[in-house]
Amino acid sequence: MAERRSGAAEALARLSEWADAHLSLLRNLSTAMAVAGALLLVRSLRLTTKFTSALDIPVEFVQKNVKLRGKLHHVTERGLEVEHVPISIPFITAIQRKWQPQGLLLVRLAGVELAPSGMAWLQRELKPQQMMWFQLLGRDDLALECLVLVNKGRFLSVCLNEEILRQGLGRAARIEGLHHDSRMYWKLHKRLLRAELRALKKSKGIWKEESYSERIRDRISNNKFVQTLKQFVNWLRNSM
Repeated sequence: MAERRSGAAEALARLSEWADAHLSLLRNLSTAMAVAGALLLVRSLRLTTKFTSALDIPVEFVQKNVKLRGKLHHVTERGLEVEHVPISIPFITAIQRKWQPQGLLLVRLAGVELAPSGMAWLQRELKPQQMMWFQLLGRDDLALECLVLVNKGRFLSVCLNEEILRQGLGRAARIEGLHHDSRMYWKLHKRLLRAELRALKKSKGIWKEESYSERIRDRISNNKFVQTLKQFVNWLRNSM
């Protein structure tokens, strides 16, 4: 029995000596395994993948309303043309860039019907190459319906969907991509309606009240007697 204990102790001692001698190797192996595991996890979630089309984005991303980061390129009548900027991992990202595809995502402001003044405001306020976050709410074959967030200062971010309505530069509309009976739909829709109501109360943008002279002029031009008189004058001119 004593001999067995002595042999086990000796084996344990040798194992401990080997571990001490190769401690750095074990640490490097454990680190490598941890990094490999993290990379496999990230790869499985496709967080490092650069999306260049709405159809490239996994359905799960849209269903879970994932936030993606992007760089603005153009403000168009169809929406914002944004270059997706995926999560960056040292060394791996540098290698991926060599074969990453090129292309821009078309991002729309969900729940907002832009007025012409709203388009002009976006073109004036947003700068090319500006970074932004866009939360996926829905998509079709060509475009993404999103909440778009931009940084204003170091600690402040602004939701463009709400800001457009708050400035009276558009109207609240149906949020495409979300089920109308879902909690998230009504939560976001209330936010947009509150922003629109603020502009309405302050008569901002499209809600700005016409002046008294403009209202009088419109009433006169819409008066039936005035319209009949105009038609009679035009008839006299044509018959002479």
